[in-house]
Amino acid sequence: MEDVAREAGVSGQTVSRVVNARGYVGAATRTRVEEAMQRLGYRPNSAARALRSGRFRAIGVVMFSFSSYGNQRTLDAIAVRAAQAGYALTLIPIESSATETVAGAFRRLEEHAVDGIVIVIEAHQLDESAVEIPVGVPVVFVDSSRESTRPFVDTDQAQGARLATEHLLELGHETVWHVAGPAKSYSAERRRQSWQATLEARGCRVPDVIVGDWSADSGYRAGVRLRDEADVTAVFAANDQMAIGVLRAFREIGRAVPGEVSIVGFDGLPDAAQLWPPLTTVQQHPERVGAAAVDLLLAELDGEHAAPLPLIGTELVIRESTAPPQAR
Repeated sequence: MEDVAREAGVSGQTVSRVVNARGYVGAATRTRVEEAMQRLGYRPNSAARALRSGRFRAIGVVMFSFSSYGNQRTLDAIAVRAAQAGYALTLIPIESSATETVAGAFRRLEEHAVDGIVIVIEAHQLDESAVEIPVGVPVVFVDSSRESTRPFVDTDQAQGARLATEHLLELGHETVWHVAGPAKSYSAERRRQSWQATLEARGCRVPDVIVGDWSADSGYRAGVRLRDEADVTAVFAANDQMAIGVLRAFREIGRAVPGEVSIVGFDGLPDAAQLWPPLTTVQQHPERVGAAAVDLLLAELDGEHAAPLPLIGTELVIRESTAPPQAR
């Protein structure tokens, strides 16, 4: 750093501000310092910085399932917000949310030396008493239940499912069939519970649930089971990919959407607007969830114990896949 300071004609403190992205440095001066760093081949010594500041400037992310749209967008938002704050990511993917698997992920993170951890798994299934979370390391859960005593960020899953179900009932459908996500999924569980509660509150019959695995293939299989039932006029699928499979199954035998059956998804996939018919869906905001998780973690690192964040809301996006039922 002394060599860079001499080369750039500035003080060592100015170089430190540029390196650590702290404090004000004029644009021209910053450029001069960065050019000097490049000419001299200077790279900040992360180990030395950690010894001096007590920070590794790294965030660990433990994530289960990269296949879902929501998780992909959440991880992208975590990476962007962490980079903006000057933190690197150490990503530990796990193949299941089993206790021993999560415990192994924590052990690996201890070896990588991170300042805090964001956990994007089915945290309501995680027995925290059986998992040794690294001592003194702040943890934030994403896609968690309120049963956890640790900070968490999540989408208002119940609100989204209620909006979808109410929309179909208000169009005049007598009831709504549901294609749910996996039984062990926190998100799927909350969406299914809200769908059922909404039907019961309106005095509507609650049909048997068909369980999928978030994939379009499982949605198609569910649609095949439903399409021969003449009284099925409205289907709420727990994500857009399964809704796409349901849509194909009905149209495959000539049942018109939305003429004979209305379909609603959940997620807000960008491509949902390009289907035929364009898919009505519940728009969630995983980018807000990921950014909020990093902000909450950084606040914990700074010793600020923020109040629990409100659930991040959803909106119903109405398109041409839903309409009033045909008169019988």
